Amino acid sequence: MTHSPLAPRSSLFAKYFLALFAAVVLPLLVASGSEAWFGHRDQRARLNDLLNAEARSAAAKIQDFIDGIRDQLAWTVQLPWSDGADDRRRLDAFRLLRQVPAVVSLAFVDASGRERLFVSRIGLNRIEGGAENSLNAALTGLRPGSAGYGPVTFHAGSEPFMTIAVTGNRAAVGIVIAEVNLKLIWDVISAIKVGRTGEAFVLDQPGRLVAHPDISLVLRADKAVTLPLQGLRADILARNGQAVAGRDTTGQTVLAAMAQIPGVDWSVVVKQPAAEAFRPIYAALWRTAALLVGGAAFAAALAYWLTQRMMGPIRLLEDGVARIGAGQFDYRISLATGDEFERLATRFNEMAGDLAVSQERSERIGRLKRFLAPQVAELVDQSGDASVLDGRCMEVVVVFGDLRGFTAFSARAQPETVMSVLSDYYDALDKVVIEHGATLTNFSGDGMMVLLNAPVACSDPALRAIHMAHEMQLSVQSLLRDRSALGHRLGFSVGLAMGPAIVGRIGKEGRLDYTAIGNVVNLASRLCASARDTEILTDMVVAHAVEGQVPLVEQDMRILKGFDQPIQVFSAVNNEISLKQLS
Repeated sequence: MTHSPLAPRSSLFAKYFLALFAAVVLPLLVASGSEAWFGHRDQRARLNDLLNAEARSAAAKIQDFIDGIRDQLAWTVQLPWSDGADDRRRLDAFRLLRQVPAVVSLAFVDASGRERLFVSRIGLNRIEGGAENSLNAALTGLRPGSAGYGPVTFHAGSEPFMTIAVTGNRAAVGIVIAEVNLKLIWDVISAIKVGRTGEAFVLDQPGRLVAHPDISLVLRADKAVTLPLQGLRADILARNGQAVAGRDTTGQTVLAAMAQIPGVDWSVVVKQPAAEAFRPIYAALWRTAALLVGGAAFAAALAYWLTQRMMGPIRLLEDGVARIGAGQFDYRISLATGDEFERLATRFNEMAGDLAVSQERSERIGRLKRFLAPQVAELVDQSGDASVLDGRCMEVVVVFGDLRGFTAFSARAQPETVMSVLSDYYDALDKVVIEHGATLTNFSGDGMMVLLNAPVACSDPALRAIHMAHEMQLSVQSLLRDRSALGHRLGFSVGLAMGPAIVGRIGKEGRLDYTAIGNVVNLASRLCASARDTEILTDMVVAHAVEGQVPLVEQDMRILKGFDQPIQVFSAVNNEISLKQLS
């Protein structure tokens, strides 16, 4: 009965997929992960350098805006004051207002600190106004040839203003004090671009927004709006000027860096959206993800293809094994893959062929054993020609063996003991017959008949028969010595003759025997009956056939039953038995 194979615990597809995934995707994942990590680190360093450079550049532009105003103011304080009205200085003041739109008003102060001239875009001009300016913060610490900057103030809580004071090279030329509208820095700050959408803004020392591309944030002067920007500046200061990530006024995550403007103590901060700054990294990560998905899909497709390529031959082999296992030995597995599967199929086919031959031989021997002795059946099968069983005339050597005293023994002994002796007797003789390639035609009580040279021919059958008879005597005599110790007196005699006989199957279907018929059979049987215990008697034909090869002793002529003339008899000398008998 053929059992269905158990379901596999895991599929080939899963195994191939895991193997290919490990071979394709994992190295890709490790390489991509390390590349992304190093890329992020390098990009972060590059962005830090880039944003710091942008911040310094933006600070320089704001610095240029302030320095430009300072330089314009410086040329107005070149000449000393006179006692009368200074028309030239007034014309210079108007010219400066026209050239520098950010300057809202100008106040000229002489060496004693008294205001001598005041011109304004939005107020009344004054000459010799005499106002005191010593408390102006822009004048604190001023030295000849220097400039001072006042704090940023928001007029009406909106527009940012700052005071700039510039002294001449000599104390006699006095000081010019300008009120500057910082709203006009918007032209500078809005022109600063960091990347594609990044921008810059300016905070004064307290953290108020001085300039921003969105001018409405500056004009509103809303402290709540500037808190995120102040947070960015605080984070940058905490990181010793390194670029930091944070959120701007819109809540967007940005990367920011900062540079200081000396003199006014302003902070110029540049920021760039993190999504834009890290776009190359994000693009690399997306490419990596796409490669991973593609690698996984490739591994799955390759695993599926390999599985399908494997499953076809495996199913053919499985089906073939099932058929051969069920006894269908003529079935052949057809595979032409050119690989180990084809070789395995070839092995299976060879095995099936061997099994078919073995089964045929077993069946043939089984049929022969129905009417032949097992030894004869094996010999016929080995010859490969069943016609050897057909009746024909052949020269054979017929060997008879017989137990002496068996009739008396069987009359006295228990049946179990008789059967035990016969069983050991048959086993001993059967073993010797098989060893010499003879044919044991039958056992009949305590007698047996053996043929040599039939049905399968053998070389030198007479000499082989003599040797076989010697070993029969040794085996049986050894067995009988063990029995004699139990009080059973038995002997064993052998007779053999050589000559032509008709050999073949005799009987009918189901009850056939292989035997020999002829005078040689009768002569061998009579010689066995004439022999004494331990004796091996042969006829003249056997004696002539083995002359000079084994020692024979010529006996007296004997008259045997069924023969008209006396028969010349020879005795084969068995030295081992003789020595044992003497001992």
